[in-house]
Amino acid sequence: MLIYNTTYHVEDKVHDNFLIWLKESFMPEIEKGGVLKSPRLCKVLSHQHEGTNYSLQWEVENSTLLHRWHSEYGVKFNEELTKIFGNDVVGFPTLMEVIE
Repeated sequence: MLIYNTTYHVEDKVHDNFLIWLKESFMPEIEKGGVLKSPRLCKVLSHQHEGTNYSLQWEVENSTLLHRWHSEYGVKFNEELTKIFGNDVVGFPTLMEVIE
């Protein structure tokens, strides 16, 4: 199993709106597709003074499914994020393998 993680840096001025959009629109829409599963949203704890960082993690069976999902849907979601929040929210994706 793989974990598809995106760490978001969120500027203070859009923080509340970002969390509302993420929880009420973005995450439910992704869950409908059934490829990315078991979302986990975490706040990244750091000594940073400006903005807030969040980690959004999804389980995915394999990299082939993730690649297909990203090609069909991920690009659209990234465009929506940029359209709504511009440079006030920046995401950095990471793919991780679960070691049992």
